[in-house]
Amino acid sequence: MSVMPRNLEGQSANSQEVRPMRFALVFYPFNYKVHEENIRIVQKYFGVFPPLNEMWVAAIAEKHGHQCIIVDARTLMLSKAEVVDILKLFRPDIVGFRVTTYMFPDMLEWARHIKRSLNVPILIGGYNLRVYPKESLAHPEIDFGCVNSALYTVPRLLEELESGRRGFDEVPGLVYKKNGEIIQTPPHDPPERFDDYPNPARHLVPNELYAEFPTTRRNFSLMVTSKGCPMRCVFCEAGGTAYDPRSPEKVVDEMEECVRDYNIHEIDIFDYEFPMIRKRTMAICREIQRRKLDVVWCCRSRVDTVDEELLREMKKAGCHRIYFGIESVHQKVLNEVRKGITPDQVRKTIRICKELDIMALGFFLIGNPGESEKMIYETVEFAKELDLDYAQFSKLLAKPWSGYWKEMVARTGCDYWREWVLGKETDRPLARHWTKLSNEAIDRIARNCYWRFALRPGYLFRETMKCGSLFEWKRKAAALFDMLFSQEGVSTGDPGFRIYNAAPLEDRRAAMERLWGPNFKFLSLPRIPKPPPPPILSYGTGESGPLKRRLKVFWFGRHAPAATPSPAPAAYPQSQRPPGEAAG
Repeated sequence: MSVMPRNLEGQSANSQEVRPMRFALVFYPFNYKVHEENIRIVQKYFGVFPPLNEMWVAAIAEKHGHQCIIVDARTLMLSKAEVVDILKLFRPDIVGFRVTTYMFPDMLEWARHIKRSLNVPILIGGYNLRVYPKESLAHPEIDFGCVNSALYTVPRLLEELESGRRGFDEVPGLVYKKNGEIIQTPPHDPPERFDDYPNPARHLVPNELYAEFPTTRRNFSLMVTSKGCPMRCVFCEAGGTAYDPRSPEKVVDEMEECVRDYNIHEIDIFDYEFPMIRKRTMAICREIQRRKLDVVWCCRSRVDTVDEELLREMKKAGCHRIYFGIESVHQKVLNEVRKGITPDQVRKTIRICKELDIMALGFFLIGNPGESEKMIYETVEFAKELDLDYAQFSKLLAKPWSGYWKEMVARTGCDYWREWVLGKETDRPLARHWTKLSNEAIDRIARNCYWRFALRPGYLFRETMKCGSLFEWKRKAAALFDMLFSQEGVSTGDPGFRIYNAAPLEDRRAAMERLWGPNFKFLSLPRIPKPPPPPILSYGTGESGPLKRRLKVFWFGRHAPAATPSPAPAAYPQSQRPPGEAAG
């Protein structure tokens, strides 16, 4: 039976008066899984990103008059006990989590702890709910699931909780429990448009602490300007989904808000394919130039949706880095995964980027159908020939709802991911029926690909010279050091996994006090654990090397320079702080 929110102090249970709901969203740390598509070092160092989905949900709830807090436990490196301390001051009526299929066990562990400590209803949302809605609510810790968009579901759910009516069958796109039965309501009709979304609630998160591996300016944030992708690559869970872009005006409005209100000067546009519609991309670029925004940005793109004219306009508007899905040098492999591009198109597009001084990063897949180890290393040579600024070599995985997932279920008669969500599947390697390469071989080859690409004197010298700050140099140097001296686990999870967070303890404390006020200062903040140095393992034996550990501390230090703080008084007025600030 779902736990309903507590009545206000001094308000009787029969009172018809209602008040805004206190809605807490928790972004939790998650462990490295055996079925990760990236090797551990990439997952660890690629970046510390803002919880964009939680920020959207909070913005939607605030728009309807509710009071929200986002606890980014991953970035602030908070334990479950510390998050509970913060939530006790905020006194939430409901706590929300975003969940992906891979991270479902991590979310469940956090939900279980918070439910036991606070006895509040738990709401979850995310792509996993679209694939496994009822399976997700099979766990007693979970009370509600947002199956589709939060735009209509969250306000209606909070309204029902606020009034005590419990008319959950009228909430669109909701899955909930009633008398021991799991019930799913129809989606909202008509479907929402992405243009109807408010801008993410960046005033609720520590913008000054975010960065990704290639970041050159601070503060840093993410944006998403479109949903879905009409392309049909069989390895992608978004293939063939409805494409819903925001208008150019709203995209640039959000960019301007980032610069003006949050001191953000670098943005990663996290669309599946940003330049999908040429006319829209041109309009966005010209509007950025017209407003003279002091911001650089990057995006993801196919090599066949851009040309010299468009790339030149993107460069003028501040685009300084593009992530291209290249996947392989072999046309046979590209055809197998239905990529729809050729190696010659790749060469042409990367050459234009180099001429325009746009950094080019290539995404490559390892373990494709019919691909041998020799063919994979030929793809690495192709990446070196292209003279890419960065390359990411990901292990092909049967992601939920992708073409390979559908093939896997049809072939085996068993849905691994469904069993995973139900808690019946353990952390074991996911079979790859489309390749003769073993999981162990793919793990080993993936690591070797990074060695072959990155450990070149000319490349290392160029990357060192490109570093614009000590902060950037330390981040890259730490990743290189781990690549050289750590032992990559083969087909094993890592329950002690932590992302690399260069923000020192003092910066994390300052961010929490700025966001939530002085009454949060007496919490367990002084007890926030400083991340221990990761074990420096000798490549051959896996045994700890104390000398190497001391050298690492000597060379790279324990902290990065302080980040650029967001402008506190103007961007974070007292009225925008959570009401928990007055508690205590």
